[in-house]
Amino acid sequence: MRAELLAEVAAWIADDPDEKTAGLLRDLVTRGDEKTLEKYFAGFLQFGTAGLRGPIGPGPSCMNRAVVGRTAAGLAKYMKDRGLNSVVIGRDARYGSEDYTFETAEIMSGAGMKVFILPRPLPTPVLAFAVTEIGADVGVMVTASHNPPQDNGYKVYIGPTADGINYRGSQIISPTDGYISKEIAAIISLSSQPRGSKWIILGEEVVQKYVHRTAALCKAPGDLKIVYTALHGVGTATIQRVFHSAGFASLILVDAQAQPDPDFPTVAFPNPEEPGAIDLALETARTFGADLVIANDPDADRCAAAVNDPLTGWRMLRGDELGALLGEYIARNTKYGILANSIVSSSILKKIAAHYKLDFQETLTGFKWLAKIPGLTFGYEEALGYCVDAASVNDKDGISAALKLAQLATELSRENKTLLNLLDEIWARHGFHGTEQISVRISDMSKIPVMLAKFRTSPPSHIGGRPINAIDDLLAPKDGLPPTDGVRVWLDGNVRIIIRPSGTEAKVKCYIEVITQGVNARADAASIIASLKPDLTALVAG
Repeated sequence: MRAELLAEVAAWIADDPDEKTAGLLRDLVTRGDEKTLEKYFAGFLQFGTAGLRGPIGPGPSCMNRAVVGRTAAGLAKYMKDRGLNSVVIGRDARYGSEDYTFETAEIMSGAGMKVFILPRPLPTPVLAFAVTEIGADVGVMVTASHNPPQDNGYKVYIGPTADGINYRGSQIISPTDGYISKEIAAIISLSSQPRGSKWIILGEEVVQKYVHRTAALCKAPGDLKIVYTALHGVGTATIQRVFHSAGFASLILVDAQAQPDPDFPTVAFPNPEEPGAIDLALETARTFGADLVIANDPDADRCAAAVNDPLTGWRMLRGDELGALLGEYIARNTKYGILANSIVSSSILKKIAAHYKLDFQETLTGFKWLAKIPGLTFGYEEALGYCVDAASVNDKDGISAALKLAQLATELSRENKTLLNLLDEIWARHGFHGTEQISVRISDMSKIPVMLAKFRTSPPSHIGGRPINAIDDLLAPKDGLPPTDGVRVWLDGNVRIIIRPSGTEAKVKCYIEVITQGVNARADAASIIASLKPDLTALVAG
């Protein structure tokens, strides 16, 4: 085994506060398993605008107490340099979440910070709410959201203005992530960092305030039969309290998925977008003759919904369909406001805003960008993220979005209409907007920038038989957005395609939007999307 690797492993073991992960590394050294050690020592887990996210395991390339402790120490140094002195920490119910919460608390306390901890595993929106509600300078949420069971992660929120950015309790963006990352890299030894034991575990008051503030968004409770699944996450107890406080009938729970379970035993991936993830919820809906299905992801910051389509039976609403419904409903009921979505979302919200004479803004992908819009009335992105109350939670919130959707469905039912009827009204006014995402997994990440560079310099003349009319290089945007890696392409026939690398996985994502008119609009859009897929997949895969 390489002497350099052995020395690095030995130094890490000596500095690891967790005997379990240190023991795993000792065992690998004893067995001479160089290949596995190299995987665990392939560089420090990258800290970016999504914070940390990765598999739980030993060494600097995984999520563990040693990595989280160094991250907390670097974050504390960043805070000190800017006069920030308070932090609130939340967690989900994944493996390691409680350990990482108190590792952070000890390091922050040792650094002289005032530390608050949420009382138990709770949804991410409650943490985002708490940052603003208690006036904390920084928020940390220990969660890997909808990632596989073996992962965990670490999101960072900032309450006030920092680095010239008015954060208002939202997630970090550049250059803040870079400043924090630099401080983390400067932490040579975790064991030399002072530790403290002073912190305040918040009571239920902050949760109750979130519940009451969210429930107040509803003005017309009803008795629709609504099935709910938390997908083994932490959403159930909080959403039940919100719906009860708002006056709705009790949610029909998917019992097998209602309680937090870090193994996520009934789903291949705990993400409502994944095929099969809400099958149990649909089965429950059929059994109870339900009117609506609502699903949250495991940390409950995303909201999905399914409806009983007279043509096809129960089906998931696409993220853009739900965005159009909520956008239309909110736009109808406000005189002044700003609607916004990310660039990879449908263009329908911009047209809804124009119809109701409301302002509209477009941002880069991720709620960290949408949350920077002052006075945001409604914002969404196609990956099931919705913000319906930015004043309370300046981030996506799957619980308040679920309540708003339930209210809309209730009001429509009183007019003998459904969510699908309202969608048809939107399409009749603006044209049918068909959207689909293609994700292509890439084994060699270095191929992605090469592929995008080639597309910029030598683009194809056609995709799916349709001529390319224009290409917008998102690294050099012309519409005032910050630069980001990706391209936006317009084809003949009202077709828009965005190609970009995933921010969290080894994937390239292609977002297709097709706008069609007439009685066969839906079928025409599906046919066009199907014709584009083979060329796009081949183009991206290289």
